[in-house]
Amino acid sequence: MEEALRSLRPRHHCVGPAVYFPLALLLSAHPFLPTTLSAPSSKRSVSSSSPAMATAKAQPPPPPPVANKVKHEMEMFGDVRIDNYYWLRDDSRSDPQVLSYLRDENAYTDLLMSGTKHLENQIYAEIRGRIKEDDISVPLRKGPYYYYERNLEGKEYVQYCRRLVPNVEVPPSVYETMPTGPSAPPEHVILDVNIKAQEHAYYSIGAFKISPNSKLVAYAEDTKGDEIYTVYVIDAETRAPVGKPIVGVTPYLEWVGDEALLYITMDETLRPDKVWLHKLETDQSSDSCLYHEKDNMFSVDLEASESKKFVFVGSESKTTRFIFYLDVSKPEGGLMVLTPRLDGIDTSASHRGNHFFIKRRSDEFFNSEVLACPLNNISETTVLLPHRESVKIQDIQLFSDHLVVYERENGLPKVTFYRLPAVGEPLGSLQGGRTVDFLDPIYSVDPSESQFYSSILRFSYSSLRTPYSVYDYDMNTSVSVLKKIQTVLGNFDASKYITERKWANAQDGTQIPISIVYRKDLVKLDGSDPLLLYGYGSYEICVDAHFQESRLSLLDRGFIFAIAHIRGGGEMGRQWYENGKLLKKKNTFTDFIACAEYLIEMKYCSKEKLCIEGRSAGGLLIGAVLNMRPDLFRAAIAGVPFVDVLTTMLDPTIPLTTSEWEEWGDPRKEEFYFYMKSYSPVDNIKAQNYPNILVTAGLNDPRVLYSEPAKLVAKLRDTKTDDNILLFKCEMAAGHSSKSGRFEKLQEYAFTYTFIIKSLDMVPPLGSGQN
Repeated sequence: MEEALRSLRPRHHCVGPAVYFPLALLLSAHPFLPTTLSAPSSKRSVSSSSPAMATAKAQPPPPPPVANKVKHEMEMFGDVRIDNYYWLRDDSRSDPQVLSYLRDENAYTDLLMSGTKHLENQIYAEIRGRIKEDDISVPLRKGPYYYYERNLEGKEYVQYCRRLVPNVEVPPSVYETMPTGPSAPPEHVILDVNIKAQEHAYYSIGAFKISPNSKLVAYAEDTKGDEIYTVYVIDAETRAPVGKPIVGVTPYLEWVGDEALLYITMDETLRPDKVWLHKLETDQSSDSCLYHEKDNMFSVDLEASESKKFVFVGSESKTTRFIFYLDVSKPEGGLMVLTPRLDGIDTSASHRGNHFFIKRRSDEFFNSEVLACPLNNISETTVLLPHRESVKIQDIQLFSDHLVVYERENGLPKVTFYRLPAVGEPLGSLQGGRTVDFLDPIYSVDPSESQFYSSILRFSYSSLRTPYSVYDYDMNTSVSVLKKIQTVLGNFDASKYITERKWANAQDGTQIPISIVYRKDLVKLDGSDPLLLYGYGSYEICVDAHFQESRLSLLDRGFIFAIAHIRGGGEMGRQWYENGKLLKKKNTFTDFIACAEYLIEMKYCSKEKLCIEGRSAGGLLIGAVLNMRPDLFRAAIAGVPFVDVLTTMLDPTIPLTTSEWEEWGDPRKEEFYFYMKSYSPVDNIKAQNYPNILVTAGLNDPRVLYSEPAKLVAKLRDTKTDDNILLFKCEMAAGHSSKSGRFEKLQEYAFTYTFIIKSLDMVPPLGSGQN
């Protein structure tokens, strides 16, 4: 769901040595470290005016690692840029000097945060203490089995499990529950990921697919975080391997009958470009290539229809998408064209009865429309749902008798369903859609896998104060049943929290929605409350108001949490996205600043209490606004940030740079070059005061190369004029999503929250008993 894979391939670079301060020397020189982040200095500091800092007499922190400067010139359109840290890029990730520098950065971060380790441990214990560690997901009935995932107490990863359905002849019901008593069919563990992960520092399952006859399972694993997968097929009962692994693939994987798989491989730039048909128990070298996308602006994907009768193969750029279909009953027929390749037309498809259903977006119908066409005459299309300027069609989900439409209106998600005519009867414009009602003023709702031959829609729901919930909704009777709500231990009471939706005025007068949550008995709303503002704003991604149990460790300390739904995202429809990309990208940054200023003006916080966070393209957001308005924030977290925009986008040998030109612009064109340079974070670091900053990276990240955040940190250290702390934490055995274990991720939340609390001088004295 995030931006296309960004990658790491060799290119010419000037390697030079790094200058380091050995950790042993730092430890001996500084046996005690203060819990406050800023050090007394003759230089003016953003945080030096706080009362806690005025009275603190802690000694200064040790000097950070210093990356050596090796001059590297880049010239275009008569403009010369100097990158002194170009040498930090090593696509092999084996250069001893680079690795040593990264490890010293990690050691420095650990050292400076050691004084608040007690708080970090406390927050970790709080977060983990809210989790019901021994739990299962809501079982999904598929064929003769219930399928579900089980978590075990103390274990990092899930088990994939199933049980037989006792009475298969009984139709599904919203009231149906999986029997678990002693007389129930026994649980069978198909795959225990804990066992698979034992020999790996990182382990992730990207796909887990049951064969149509329920006898086999195909799953894709990534053991580095580089998002290059290996597919294994096993017997679902005995777990015995079936054939040899399929290597070097993406997580796109679908069954074609019970004896073949469809999968996708990537080119040397990690662009998904080839679709393959693999027959079980044959060698991968004999697989058939069904399609090769040669245009480097496009990447391929695949997905089975809800009916499981077809597999759809899509080829897409940032503006165009066209579809092929494969008849599962006749794979020897190969891929057939469903929608043609037309510039600016974006299509996705599904199937029911004797019709294909197509969601189509164009420049004219920018919020999409839904069409249908007969299987035997795909050029004969009928409009089922017309385009509406105020309602965006996000996704569709088909059932044997219903069409479910996931929409967005006024920035909020909606779920509307329509009853379809019987198969074989004519399809026309759909009327009388019914909308599912939700209680919270701001919320998140997402489709879940459902049974095609039933009337039961399953979806997940949460809000900033409502834990993750799974509902089954009977579209025939409008009966909704809560199947499971996430257990939050530790006396959690949702009624203590207030959620609000506010609107900030952007520079051009556009109203920007903000989602807000806080605990009503702790927050004063007089400007004195600490606040964490989160933003993303790229790729048309919607950051909806969802629940996160770890966030309670901030809310229960009196924090306000807010999400800025800025342009470049998709929250307010397609135009919202169009107005935050290419030559309008700066709207993303100025919208975020406008949201921050609104929150200060309305007394939700002050500059001295405002912290900001963003990841990936959201890290670009953080880097840009820090250069533009460093005075506005007390602390910032830039997670795996895409910050070396111009250098990356000028190098077409970097994986998927070419496909990203439709998102950011092609800087080989002068207009885009200077526009992108004007906001690229690495290129706009100035000799000015910056707030406290935490930057993270993953060494094996294929989306944002670790050297981008490394350069940002090195250049900031060399240029900024304050003494606020700048920390760099690079995970040495992880990728874009950081560590893979569920408790490992909780440790990262605890670390980040501790950094925020420390930045605000809110760390209680050790042994004080204060929370």
